[in-house]
Amino acid sequence: MGNTVRYITKDGGAYIIAADTTEMIREAERIHKPSAVVTAALGRLLTAASMMGCMLKGKEDSVTLRLNGNGPAGSFIAVADSEGNARGCVQNKIVELPLNAKGKLDVGGAVGKEGYLYVIKDVGLKEPFTGATQIVSGEIAEDITNYFAVSEQIPTVCALGVLVEPDLSVNCAGGFLIQLLPGCPDETVCAIEKAVSDIPSVTEMLSSGMNADDIAKRAFEGLETDKLDETRNAYKCSCSRKRVEKALLSTGAKALDEMANSNENTSVECHFCDKVYIFTPREIKELKEKAV
Repeated sequence: MGNTVRYITKDGGAYIIAADTTEMIREAERIHKPSAVVTAALGRLLTAASMMGCMLKGKEDSVTLRLNGNGPAGSFIAVADSEGNARGCVQNKIVELPLNAKGKLDVGGAVGKEGYLYVIKDVGLKEPFTGATQIVSGEIAEDITNYFAVSEQIPTVCALGVLVEPDLSVNCAGGFLIQLLPGCPDETVCAIEKAVSDIPSVTEMLSSGMNADDIAKRAFEGLETDKLDETRNAYKCSCSRKRVEKALLSTGAKALDEMANSNENTSVECHFCDKVYIFTPREIKELKEKAV
């Protein structure tokens, strides 16, 4: 399992979330088997969702990031709970593109540079909070930064990284997210700007042996900090047979009758973990009778 840490400056002016999500993204790659650039894109979005999940206050709260770009990969979805566990899926798993001008995987090309990032927070209210901002670059970190600036008016720095090997395995993955709090002293702002202006990439830091704590301290170099907490993160799907039964019931009596009267089993596949749930015609009939 990976880990996520949170630090706050001694003056209370800014805090950082830093995460090593390597194991989470390895599991996502194992389940979905996407091409390299899609692994990088989905991994970045999962990492962002995981860190944003850790920002939620309620135990049952969750956050969903939906990235609808005009690129060949189509739409991406990442969902995280308040402990930073995340799951995700992508519309088109296999996309092959040339490397970008920097010789890196062209995540922006796969996602697209036009479209919207949707953030849905379910915090136990009658309706979930939904925010939407236009995609800035499709590189995801910049899009997360823009979301916080535009939708929540919070000055934010976000960095994300996923290093994919030629054999499509994930070498490392992670990220950090810095936010300035109201009344942040100018000297703290300057120190953060200086620290992040020449900070290595997330994958460079992880590859060199740095952990989440090291990354947080490097991003807050020159500042006194207090560690708030540390949590474990993993790729975790919440699907279950009971949830699938509820989904089937929501299709309505007519659809259930058609399934029950057929001579074939009904298969329902979870898009997040690829688990398949099988229901026989008899089980569909019993399910409908229980609901009546």
